[in-house]
Amino acid sequence: MNVILLSPHDLTAENRACIKNPRQLEHIKHVHGAVVGDQLKVGLINGNLGTGIITQFDDDAIYLDIDLQQTPPATLPLTLVLGLPRPKMMRRILQTIATLGVKQLHLINSYRVEKSYWQTPFLEADYIRDQLILGLEQGCDTRLPEVHLHKRFKPFVEDELPAIAGDTRALVAHPYTEVECPFQIDYPLTLAVGPEGGFIPYEIDLLGKCGFEAVHVGERIMRVETAIPYLLGRLF
Repeated sequence: MNVILLSPHDLTAENRACIKNPRQLEHIKHVHGAVVGDQLKVGLINGNLGTGIITQFDDDAIYLDIDLQQTPPATLPLTLVLGLPRPKMMRRILQTIATLGVKQLHLINSYRVEKSYWQTPFLEADYIRDQLILGLEQGCDTRLPEVHLHKRFKPFVEDELPAIAGDTRALVAHPYTEVECPFQIDYPLTLAVGPEGGFIPYEIDLLGKCGFEAVHVGERIMRVETAIPYLLGRLF
């Protein structure tokens, strides 16, 4: 936890906050070893970063005087379209995209996405938010990504994706193409990444009709949780 993120409910005044979140309390007490008078790095969710000075330390609450003047890191000019991953991968992927600065994530259906994946409690709004906050805390960011769920592939690609991709360059990660993925770009991008096993040819063709160019990153076939940070590191 590289920054303590405050919610609007934690604010008791414009420049004061009270932390009661058990996970945060545990971290401040036992990892930071903080005491009254210590200064912590804090941020307001979807707001600024800054500092908080501990003014009172109770068993179930920590009170801070806060000064939030620092803007959060720049967001990536990226919209990520991702085939719904296996539930046990969701936690890592949500944290990763939040840490790296992705602010728009569209989780979509695909032929290789098992129907049961859509029933996982890991897609509940509270769970998604909790994992995104963990990623933001790691990356010292405050802006929560937006996560959208799309359970039907063809209607999404044909009816919604053209507007989502808009004026961006559109790429789909696909190991079976001759076009190499670009690197160190400086323009807005929409990137589609398939589930484990990738998109099937029909899906690649449909994405192509929507303006997506298939690109590869070499001969190695990666897991989704590996491919995403690899791709983002290469692109940006």
